[in-house]
Amino acid sequence: METALTRLVGVRHPIVQTGMGWVAGPRLVSATANAGALGVLASATMTVDRLREAIREVKSRTDAPFGVNLRADAGDAGDRVRVIVDEGVRVASFALAPSRELIAELKAAGVVVIPSVGARRHAEKVAAWGADAVLVQGGEGGGHTGEVATTVLLPQVVDAVDVPVVAAGGFFDGRGLVAALAYGAAGVAMGTRFLLTSDSTVPDVVKARYLAATVRDVTVTRAVDGLPHRMLRTELVAALEDSGRAGALLRAVRAAAGFRRLSGLTWRQMVRDGLALRHGKELTWSQLLLAANTPMLLRSAMVDGRADLGVMAAGQVAGVIDDLPSCAELVERIVREAEHALGTLEGLRTPH
Repeated sequence: METALTRLVGVRHPIVQTGMGWVAGPRLVSATANAGALGVLASATMTVDRLREAIREVKSRTDAPFGVNLRADAGDAGDRVRVIVDEGVRVASFALAPSRELIAELKAAGVVVIPSVGARRHAEKVAAWGADAVLVQGGEGGGHTGEVATTVLLPQVVDAVDVPVVAAGGFFDGRGLVAALAYGAAGVAMGTRFLLTSDSTVPDVVKARYLAATVRDVTVTRAVDGLPHRMLRTELVAALEDSGRAGALLRAVRAAAGFRRLSGLTWRQMVRDGLALRHGKELTWSQLLLAANTPMLLRSAMVDGRADLGVMAAGQVAGVIDDLPSCAELVERIVREAEHALGTLEGLRTPH
């Protein structure tokens, strides 16, 4: 199935596996790439040296194109861009809009730039700055998310920009891929669906919590870091929502110290990143500190398997997923379902 996305990044199928922190590591990314889709390595939870090692590990497992997801507001974003360029990575994706200068640097090196956006105006801005494509996530998506549903946001963005648009938020099968293409998208991106594969390194006990969830078990909360965050509804999430400011602040300071050790950032860099996060948002300083909770609480679940001590980012589709295929099986299934759906639609045409 050839689209503007497949031609742009050189993959066989218009499907993207998103760069989920602690989840999208070399094993999942290479399995996705070998299946013919675009795997994206999550780098925000890695040191710069570990990022280089992870890229080389992916390259040792696949010859197919893949991408790396970056935090555009990180203090060491420039160092990470240089690693991507040096290692010949095909795609750079961004959780937040990168600067015009960062886009230009990557494009000059032949790297395809695909920022993620949650609003039409953001898509227009990065497209004007030279982004090669945009990934637009509706409110159904996991992690930090907005309020506008994909079915409303996607056509707005498609109509507003002249670059390929990748649709995210609420996709898990071939029917969704066809629906996105009908809206004018060039492909779909999925996080939760790839998290729930046999190639994902997420511990089995945590995968079981996802598989047992219903649609009503997925919620949006601000209790973790002060920003809307879609995740599974658990006892821990309820406790975070009920905790007082003093307890939350103490927990945030401990989490910040832990994340500093894992990320290799200095306190100065973390403060600078926090100021960038605060820019344009009405976040208090306590909420700023709480932002350190996100990577540490995610790590507790996604790496350590402690569903009782960690949070589990989840799109609403977690409530309709009930199996753990390999990435190859998943991509093959989605393509087959999409072809069937297209055939059904063709059969509805009135003969002339």
